[in-house]
Amino acid sequence: MARLALRRTEWVLVAYFSYVAILARLLPVKPPVPTVTLALTLMIIGGYGLLAYAVSLRRGRLLGVIRDWFPTPLLILGYREMGWFAPAEHTFELERTWVVWDRFFLNSMGVKSLIESLGPVLPSLLEISYSLVYAIPYFSLGLLYAYGHRERADRFLFPFSLAVLSACALFPFFPSEPPRTVFPGEDFPAWITIFRRFNWGLLGSYGIHTSVFPSAHVSGAFSAALAMRHALPEKRWAWRFLLLMAVLITTATIYGRYHYLADGAAGLALALAAALVTRVARVKS
Repeated sequence: MARLALRRTEWVLVAYFSYVAILARLLPVKPPVPTVTLALTLMIIGGYGLLAYAVSLRRGRLLGVIRDWFPTPLLILGYREMGWFAPAEHTFELERTWVVWDRFFLNSMGVKSLIESLGPVLPSLLEISYSLVYAIPYFSLGLLYAYGHRERADRFLFPFSLAVLSACALFPFFPSEPPRTVFPGEDFPAWITIFRRFNWGLLGSYGIHTSVFPSAHVSGAFSAALAMRHALPEKRWAWRFLLLMAVLITTATIYGRYHYLADGAAGLALALAAALVTRVARVKS
């Protein structure tokens, strides 16, 4: 039975998808959603049960590698599921409050002018950083493999998954749309680079309309840095690089009008909370 035990990351995923299935029966959603979420949850639980059982029978490298990398696409699925909880229409009450703080940060504090002081250089860097957020878990796991520490995969994935899915879990309770759509043309970057057009196109095709609060981009970016500090402490450059990326990504979300400052602050809080949970769990184990 010990061999069949799920990893901490896998328990987080099972708990999240179970939560979504329950939420789909409590909130007013379209009729197929409760059935589909329940089916997905049962498939994920069954899939992890079979994977754990297969690993217990034959501890081959291939099965272990599959188990290491399997959570990453499930995080995308968890995000996409929340799109099914989008309200029929938004009141924009939260957005009208949040944008006041954004304008103080960008305009009154001069952050927008500072970013644009070098022309398109910094705006392009921010947009590139924003688009790379999706590669962070793959990059981080790749580092663990490259340094010969794939056994530490769960050390990284547990706090990372906890932070990202905690943000997604809160979406239905803070219905909101991004500032770029609620306030079109207002406070927009002065430079519309090719990288910005790429991000806009990507979000137009794959974005959801449930909520932007908290920012899963920010929670994921900062939690990755903190998780890598725990998983690969001997390579300080790794978590420091990810921390720099997290700062750039957070700045990009606000400057690019993908998120509000409030979204980023909440995302950072979730990343710190996930790191604290990880530390407490490590002390007790």
